[in-house]
Amino acid sequence: MAGGNDAGRGVYAISVAAELVGMGQQNLRLYERRGLIEPGRTLGGTRQYSEEDLATLRRIGELLDLGLNLAGIGMVLRLEAENRRLQRELRSATAERANARTRSG
Repeated sequence: MAGGNDAGRGVYAISVAAELVGMGQQNLRLYERRGLIEPGRTLGGTRQYSEEDLATLRRIGELLDLGLNLAGIGMVLRLEAENRRLQRELRSATAERANARTRSG
């Protein structure tokens, strides 16, 4: 789920990331296998977690605490990402419309 751009990628090793978010390393590997998180990798294949990845892991923890299973969490993460994308599109369209009014008015 996390990912998209490479800004801020490759900050923390799995051991550090797991400690920072209060989860076990095996959990982080499981979330990756389930497609909930996509950490960067070194050329040697070592996982590297970004601040964005840590935020996603914290969100996963919140959703687990609410009682969601991993399939439900995946759905929530996808919907939240789609919502953010649509909000960006709306802001962009609103700005373009305002600019068009300014130019024609």
